[in-house]
Amino acid sequence: MATLQAASFFCSSSSSSTSFRKIKATLNAQKFQSSNHHSLPRLLADELNQSKRLQTFKSALTQIEMKPKIETKAVKELYTIMEIVADRTEMHKNIGSQRDNWNRLLLTSVNGMTVTAATMAGLVAVSGVGVSAPVILALKLSSSLLYMAVTGILLVMNKIQPSQLAEEQRNASRLFKQLHEDIKMTLALQNPTEDDVEDAMNKVLALDKAYPLPLLGTMLDKFPKKVEPAVWWPKHYLKTQQEKGNGKVNRNGWNEKLEEEMREILGVMKRKDEAEYMRLSKVVLKVNKILAVCGPLFTGLAAVGSILQGLPFIGSWGAFLAVMFGALATVVNTMEHGGQVGMVFEMYRDSAGFFRLMEETIESNLKEEEADRRENGELLEVKVALQLGRSLSELRDLASTTSSLSSRISPDKEEFGSKLF
Repeated sequence: MATLQAASFFCSSSSSSTSFRKIKATLNAQKFQSSNHHSLPRLLADELNQSKRLQTFKSALTQIEMKPKIETKAVKELYTIMEIVADRTEMHKNIGSQRDNWNRLLLTSVNGMTVTAATMAGLVAVSGVGVSAPVILALKLSSSLLYMAVTGILLVMNKIQPSQLAEEQRNASRLFKQLHEDIKMTLALQNPTEDDVEDAMNKVLALDKAYPLPLLGTMLDKFPKKVEPAVWWPKHYLKTQQEKGNGKVNRNGWNEKLEEEMREILGVMKRKDEAEYMRLSKVVLKVNKILAVCGPLFTGLAAVGSILQGLPFIGSWGAFLAVMFGALATVVNTMEHGGQVGMVFEMYRDSAGFFRLMEETIESNLKEEEADRRENGELLEVKVALQLGRSLSELRDLASTTSSLSSRISPDKEEFGSKLF
C-alpha cells in the first residue's frame, strides 16, 4: 500500500513539473513573439533608412563628380554640345533602323513583283487555243509593266544601297555615343577650356561630314572610283590630343624600347591590317558593281521578252527571255540586297579607317621630339593593346617577333596586328 502511495506521489509530482515546464515555455514563446513583433519592423525600418541614405549619398557623389568646379562659359557650351550629340545619336539610330527596313521591304517587294511577272509570262506561253485574246494581252501587259516597275526600283535601290546606308547610320550612332562619353568625362575630370569646346565642335562637324543624313546632294558615293578608308576625325584632332597629354614627368611614360615597339606595331598595321581591309573593300566593291548592273539589266531583258511574246518572228524565245531572265534577276537581287553587299563594303571601309586612325595617332606621337608634348606612353600602349584585342604581353611579343623576323618572312605569312576583326 505504501508502495502504491509513493508511486502515485511521484507520478503527480512528475506531471505537475511537466505542466509547469510547458506553461513556462509557452510564456517564454509568447514573450519572444511579442518582442519580435515589436523589434522586426523597427529593424526593417532601420535597414530601409540606411539604404535610402546610401542611395542619397551615391547620387550626391555622382552629381559632385559630374559637376565641374567652376561654371564657366566653356562648361555651359560643352553641356549644350553634349545635348546636341545625344540628339544626334538618337537621330542616327532611328534613321539607321528606318533604312534597314527600306532594304528588307524593297527587296521583298521587288522579288515578289519579279516572280509574279515571270509567272504571268509563263502562263501566256502555255495558254491554249481556247484562251481569248484579251486575256493573253492582259497577261502580257501586266508582266511587262511589272518588269519595268522592278527595273526602275532596282535602279534606285542600286544607286542608294539601303543596306550600306543603314551601316553608315549605325557607325555614326556608335561614334556619336563615344563622343558623348568623351565630353562627359571632360566635364567630370577637368575644368574645360575654349579649346575643349572647339575640339568637340570640330568632332561633331567631322562626323556629320563622314556620315551625312540626307540622301540628295551630300550622300556618300556608293561606287567610288578610288576606295579610301573612312575618316571621321578632324585634321587637327591628333595635335589636340598631344597638347592634352602634356605632363611634368621627365619622359611622360616613354622610353626607347616603347618607341621601337610602337614603330613595329605601326608597321604591322600598315602592312597587314589596313592593307587587308582595303583589298577586301575593293573586291566587295567590284562584286557589288557587277550585281548592281546585272539586276536591272536582267529585268529589262525580261520586260522586252514579255512584250514580244506571241509575235511570229520571235516564237517561243519571248517567253524564254521573260521567264529565264526574271528568275536570274531574282537570284541576283537576293544576292546583292539580301546578302547586304553594300553593308559589307562599308564595314570593311570603316575597319580600314579604324586602323588608319590608330596609325596616325602613333605616328603623330613618334614624330613629336619632346616627350612631354606626347600622349602618355604607358597609357597609349594600353590603349593600342586593347584596341587590337591583345594584352600588354601579347603586344610586346608581337613587336619583338616582327622585329626579329621582318627580314626572314614574307608579308603573306606575317601575323595580323588585330585579333578583333
